Amino acid sequence: MVVEPSETVFNNMMSKVTTLPSYTGGDQGFLNSYYAEFPNAHVFQPDLPEEVRKTRPVPDMERLSTLYNADVGLYMLANKWMVDENELRVIHYTLGPLKPWDWWTSWLLKPVDVWQRVREQLDESLPGTGGGKNPKDELLVKALFLLPLCLVLLCYYRSFLQTRAFCRSSLCDHIRYLYYKIRSNGALAYTGISSSSAGNSIYQFSNDAQSKVPAYLGGVSIFMCFMAVLLALALGLSIVPRQVMPWTGLFLMYEWTFTIFFLLFGGFLHLIYLWGKRMATQAASLSSPPDSLAYDSRKAGHRQGSSCDVAAWYYGLGMALLAVAAPSLPCIFGVTALFLRLGLMVAGGLVLASFMTYASEHLAIRSFLRGFEDRDTARARNICF
Repeated sequence: MVVEPSETVFNNMMSKVTTLPSYTGGDQGFLNSYYAEFPNAHVFQPDLPEEVRKTRPVPDMERLSTLYNADVGLYMLANKWMVDENELRVIHYTLGPLKPWDWWTSWLLKPVDVWQRVREQLDESLPGTGGGKNPKDELLVKALFLLPLCLVLLCYYRSFLQTRAFCRSSLCDHIRYLYYKIRSNGALAYTGISSSSAGNSIYQFSNDAQSKVPAYLGGVSIFMCFMAVLLALALGLSIVPRQVMPWTGLFLMYEWTFTIFFLLFGGFLHLIYLWGKRMATQAASLSSPPDSLAYDSRKAGHRQGSSCDVAAWYYGLGMALLAVAAPSLPCIFGVTALFLRLGLMVAGGLVLASFMTYASEHLAIRSFLRGFEDRDTARARNICF
């Protein structure tokens, strides 16, 4: 829009503000009503030869073509521009929550790539323009990158102080077990995994302990798992600065979401473990001493010597891989249409939700059984989130 200030035009507009209709209820609808002849005006042709231009009368008004107002909303519907992309002059990012300076928009709308390329080429005259970096956010981004790592290292340092051993000993125990099993039998027989025992191929629990598992524990753990996911996503979006580069925002979002989720849900599993331990103590206090001794002997026979729950690592890594793969499906298949991208993300999210439902229920039951089986033991335990 080319505007020439005119007090006469302004006063005339103000006199008609209350009489002319506005289909938007604001200035845009009013201007369309004020310039009623605008829809019939000729389209501005910048490439028109000068000789031809001089032979035509000077118009009172000309409309700019789509080349000067390429609507991203229309691109989203058709997954293409209505004109030649190489001739575009102005791209209009009309979608409210999908502005190009927000880091998540680049992963949804292909036209944002144009904006990001221009942003990286601008000089460092304004924050956010020099190579896409904002000096005010650089220190904050570095702190946001290091803080989750420090939290994870702190958790494992505390675990190391409790156990004086690393979790890899459990994996080594299983590798040695498989090696000797193959040498002795020549092949490994398939063994099913019962859902009621929550993965007893790694830990064997007594039937007495399994009978003590509350019937509602699985449902509560699934609810807590998804609440932890929602809270982690909300906190991650609020923590990561909006105007960082797309790759920086995506990495920080994953880092903070994973960290917050594992801390929240890991804390819930630890509470379930303590609950199981308390239930075992109460059950032992009500039983006779011979029964208690028999229970301890059975428990010692069933328990393995590993101090780290490898199953928690399996489930955790599985959820992390699916969480990374679900939003990456559009990029893997080369899909650029917004609705198809969202559809693939939703499909990946359903697979992730199904796995999380299974994993959260089994991890909660396992934590309860571990606590129930670990009554009155001096064995140190590493709490693996």
